[in-house]
Order: sequence, then C-alpha cells, then structure tokens
Amino acid sequence: MKITSVLAACATGAAAVTAAVAGAGPASAAGCTATEAEIYKPPATVTGNPGDILACRPTTLPYVPNAPKLHAWKVQYVTEDAKGAKVAASGTVAVPDAAWTGGGARPTVNYTPFTHGSGPQCSLSKQMTTGFNDQYEAPNLSGFLNKGWALAATDGVGYLDGQTHFYVNGQANGRAALDVVRAARRIPDPVPGGALGGDGKVGITGYSEGGNSSLWAAQLAASYAPELKVAGVASGGVPGDLKTVAKFLNGGPFAGFMADAVVGFHFQYPEMPFDELMNDTGRKAIKDVQTNCLFGTLAVFAGQRMENFSKDKLTLDQIYALKGPDGATWGQIVDGLKLGVDIGAPSSNAKYKIGFPVFQYRGYFEEIIPHETEDGTRAAYCKAGINTTWNNTYPTEHATTLWGASGDVMNFLDDRFHDKPAKGNC
Repeated sequence: MKITSVLAACATGAAAVTAAVAGAGPASAAGCTATEAEIYKPPATVTGNPGDILACRPTTLPYVPNAPKLHAWKVQYVTEDAKGAKVAASGTVAVPDAAWTGGGARPTVNYTPFTHGSGPQCSLSKQMTTGFNDQYEAPNLSGFLNKGWALAATDGVGYLDGQTHFYVNGQANGRAALDVVRAARRIPDPVPGGALGGDGKVGITGYSEGGNSSLWAAQLAASYAPELKVAGVASGGVPGDLKTVAKFLNGGPFAGFMADAVVGFHFQYPEMPFDELMNDTGRKAIKDVQTNCLFGTLAVFAGQRMENFSKDKLTLDQIYALKGPDGATWGQIVDGLKLGVDIGAPSSNAKYKIGFPVFQYRGYFEEIIPHETEDGTRAAYCKAGINTTWNNTYPTEHATTLWGASGDVMNFLDDRFHDKPAKGNC
C-alpha cells in the first residue's frame, strides 16, 4: 500500500478524535500538584523503586472521543532502561468515575502506544491532553474506558525534555509499560472507586511499536513485576525480529521507521560506534528524527537507504559487525531484542515465562512489517507451548488493522478479565 494511503487512513481515524471531549474535569489536587513542565523535566538522578511516582498532575483527555466521565493524571515515574539502569518515564492514568460492577477489583488495561515519532511533542500523553498531532489510536482507548476498565498508558522511555525515544527497544519500553501500572496504583489523589488495588487483573495491549512493547512486557512480567496479576496480552503488527524489519524497510517508502529505530538505539547504547560514522546527511538525519512526529519522519526519510548516512557508505550488515568497547557488536544488541527467544510456560526453564493467554494478529494486507517476522513470532510462541490465539485474516493493511482488530482485542481482554478459558489455535 502506498504511503499516501496510510496517511489517509490515519487521518480518517484521527478526524473522529476531534468529534467529542472526555466528560470529566481533573481530580482535586490532594497529592498530585506538579506543573505540566515538571511532568516532562527529567530528574538529575533517578532514585526509588520501579513504579514510584516522581511527579503527577490531574489532567483531562480532550482528544479521547466519547470517553465516559473519568479522572485522569499525567505521571512521571521510575522505571528501568534496557540495561537495567533506573530512568524516569512519562505516562497517563485514567479511571472511570462509575463504580466497577464486573466483580472483583477494577481491571487495568496496560496500553503501549503505536508509533508516534521521536520528537518530544509526539508522546501519547501529550497527544491525548495538550495537542493534536498524529493522534489516531484514541478511539480505541475510549473503548477500554467505556468498559469501566482503568487505563495505564506509558509513553515509553525517552520522551522527557532533552531526550530521544528508545524506539522499538522492547527491553526498555516493556519495563516502562509494567511500571506505569505500578504507578497507577500509587496515585496519591482520591481515585474513583478507591485506589487500584494489587488484586486487580491487568491486560496488556499494543499495536505496531506497541505490539513490540506489549509482548516484551508480557515476556518480562513474571521476572520483573511478579506481583501484577496479568490476565492476558493482545499484540498486533508486531516487529518481532528487528533485523528482518530493517532489511525490508531500507530504501523503501517507510524507511522513517528504521530511522527512528537507529537513532533510538544510539541513545540507549551511546558507547557503541555511531557519531563518528556519520556524514553531514547522517547528522541532519539525527536532528530530523528528534524533531518530527510520525508523518513528518515518514515524509523526510521515504526511499532513503542506510548507506546514505555514513562516511563509508556502511551497509546494515557492516554496521551490525561493528564492536563496542566491551566487544559486543551492534548485531548482538539487535539480536538480543528479538521476541520469542528463550520463552516458555511457567514450569519451563525458559528465561521469559508466560503463564497467561496471548493474542497475536496482523492484517492480511500488511505492507510495513514483513509477514515472516510476525508469523515467526507467533510460531515461536506456539512452539514454546504458550496458549496463543492468532488471527491474520483482517482485510486491512498495517495502519487500519489498529481499528480493524479493535473489537477482537476488546473481546479478548474482556474474556480474560472474566476468567473465561482461552482455547488458542496453535
């Protein structure tokens, strides 16, 4: 599908977002008194435990259409990057005002966002609250809230002032996803229906980059956040093997996704060869990634090849072979972020244990993420004995699958929150 078709599809969904405004005002600031600027100002040093709130403020969600009456907060909280270092991240928590009547504690949807771009203005929390810019997933978010579920949505790592997003780095963004759920349970303001207790079920979901982040959150949950009662994960359009995706994108109309990933990797791994490799075009490309949201990035980088940006015209394979100071190569780092590796059931000896149902999906006309990596991730989960449901029959391409599969995602999570069995179809 042509890039113009993707933009048109996204614009159609985005137009719906402007049609209505969430119906609630901010909560009284009993404990959440940070300014807007303080939410996005990174601390000089990050201390505390993952999920601890560093700053919070009541907010509204004017770009989430047809939402119920709710209370919402922006939060800055403690998480960890891909190396296990403590960092701060931003996100959004929203809780419907109506009492939860579905039995037990109110569930929480742990949402990981679709690609928004790497500029500081592009984060999901800003899309929902302070300005419309490439925002197209908000209608799905209102669906979760209208079910009565709480929403804990991470921006991902790298959206604070002066930072650059660690795009498709699931080891970082998966942790940030789990930690925003922890943060949601530590909101110091009065929360409708009472605080989100530890006995509430958690459903993880995301699409595209969010599909990568949500599956990584699922893989990390047992070891990183064992106290969370994860009931299931729904992940679509998943770039599971980043090398396969990069090879496919290089030189094509969607090369901007690759540019976001490359620059994000540089900022997570600054010790690795990068700046010294760049030519003038490469240095400009870094600035373009840091200042654009999705549509701008796609426009700037359409048709570009990786070889255009380095002084020695390095290919992807040549870059993968480059070593850092500890002898690790770029290729080894990228391989370490492949989904579906060393996974298994709770009784296994796998590094990443998954004891809840998984729903993976893609559009039949997918044109951005290679079919072989999406199909391969599903196959790896099935081989590992994980209860996996798969659907690749939606009559949609990449962008529109976000909406085309939304009903199935909703039903899957609803079934998990009501303890219905998942048969899987491996």
